[in-house]
Amino acid sequence: MAQQPEWPDPAALERSLKQLAALPPLVFAGEARNLEASLADVAAGRAFLLQAGDCAESFDEFSADAIRDKLKVILQMAVVLTYGAGVPVLKVGRIAGQFAKPRSSPTELVGGVELPSFRGHIVNDDAPTAEARIPDPARLVAAYHQSASTLNLVRAFTKGGFADLSQVHVWNQQFVASSSEGRRYEAIASEIERAMRFMKACGIDLQAEARLHQVDFYTSHEALLLGYEESLTRRDSLTGDWYDCSAHMLWIGERTRQLDAAHVQFLAGVGNPLGVKLGPTASPDEAVALCEALNPDRVPGRITLISRMGAGKVAAGLPPVIAAVTEAGHPVVWACDPMHGNTVTSATGRKTRHFDDVLAEIQGFFAVCRAAGVWPGGVHIELTGDDVTECLGGAEEILEDQLHVRYTTTCDPRLNARQSLDLAFLVAELLRA
Repeated sequence: MAQQPEWPDPAALERSLKQLAALPPLVFAGEARNLEASLADVAAGRAFLLQAGDCAESFDEFSADAIRDKLKVILQMAVVLTYGAGVPVLKVGRIAGQFAKPRSSPTELVGGVELPSFRGHIVNDDAPTAEARIPDPARLVAAYHQSASTLNLVRAFTKGGFADLSQVHVWNQQFVASSSEGRRYEAIASEIERAMRFMKACGIDLQAEARLHQVDFYTSHEALLLGYEESLTRRDSLTGDWYDCSAHMLWIGERTRQLDAAHVQFLAGVGNPLGVKLGPTASPDEAVALCEALNPDRVPGRITLISRMGAGKVAAGLPPVIAAVTEAGHPVVWACDPMHGNTVTSATGRKTRHFDDVLAEIQGFFAVCRAAGVWPGGVHIELTGDDVTECLGGAEEILEDQLHVRYTTTCDPRLNARQSLDLAFLVAELLRA
C-alpha cells in the first residue's frame, strides 16, 4: 500500500489500532449525509465550497487560540464570499484530523544529513534526529484525542455564539485590521450590521433565525493512513451503511488515486462525501474511471474533483477532464486547489508559493469552468490564522529575504490571514462576474 509508514513494532501498531476501534466516533453518519446534501447544492450551482485549513496539524502548536484564529479567518472568508457573490458558502475545514503528509521519498536531507522523511505528527516527529523520525503507533491515538478536542472546540465556537453574524467585527484580528484587506472587510462588516439593524427596525425577529447565530462547519482530511481510517470506520445504525467517522469528508491525494490502489478501494466502501485531487498528469479517462469507482450510482454531492494543476497548466489540462466527466454524466463538484501545483523552493532553500501564482490558478480555473459551462464550485486552501511569512507576495508584499521571519509550518507554506482575505475578495469578484 502506498504512503504507509514502516512501523518498527507490529504488536504496538496492533494495540493502537484496537484502541482506536474501541473509541467513540469523532463524527456521525448523519452529519456526513448532511454535508453530502449541501455538496449536491454546490454541484448544482446553488452554493460554493470553501475548504480551508492547515497544511498539517501539529502536536506542538495545539491551542484553543490557534483553533479560534484559524476559524476566524475561515468565517471572514465565508462572509466576504457570501456578501460579495450572493451565494451560500459551505464551510469545510482541513482540521481535526489533517496530520499525515504524503512524501515523494522515504528519506530527506536535513542540514546535509539524510534522515527518514517527516510524515506528520501522527507518524513521527519533525525534529532532525534519526530517533525522532522513527514511526510511533502511539501517535495514532494521540492524533485521535487531539482531533476530538479540536472538534469539540470548533462545535462550541460555531454553535455557541462565536459565529453569530453580530460578531463580524470581532473576527478581524488585530494584525489584519490595519491592512488594506482588513479595511475592506471592516466595510463589509459595517454594512452587514446596518442591514441587521434595518431588519430589526422593520419588525423582523432576528433572534428566531438560527442561521444568523450559528453555522454548520464540517471537518475533512486526506485519508492517507489506512489503518487509522479503518479503525474509525463504523456501521451506521440507521442505514446499515459504513462511514469513516474520523471526519465528515475524506479525500484521496495525487499520490494515492490509482484505481487499483487500496485507498480508492477503501473509500469506495464508505458513505462519506469524497474528494479526489487531480494534478497535471490526470487524464480524462482516469477522472471518469475514478468517478465510476467511487460513485457508480452518480449520487450528487458524493464526489468533489479538486484540480491542482498549477497556474501554467490548468488552462490546457483541465478542459478535457471536465469534458469527459460531464459527458459521462457524473454530478461532481468542481473545486480548485491553487496551492500544491505552485510550490517552489526559494533561493534561501525554503518551500514557498507566490501569491500571484495562487491567484492565477484560481482565475484560470474559473475561466476553464465557464468556457465548459460548469459551475466553478469551490476552492481548497492551505492557510493559518497566524501572522506567518511563508508565501511570497500579497498586498503586504512578502519578499524572499523575509520568509525566515515567521516561517513556522511543519510541512508546506500557508497563506496568512491577510493573504487569505485578499484571495476571498478575488474569488467573490470572479463569482459575481
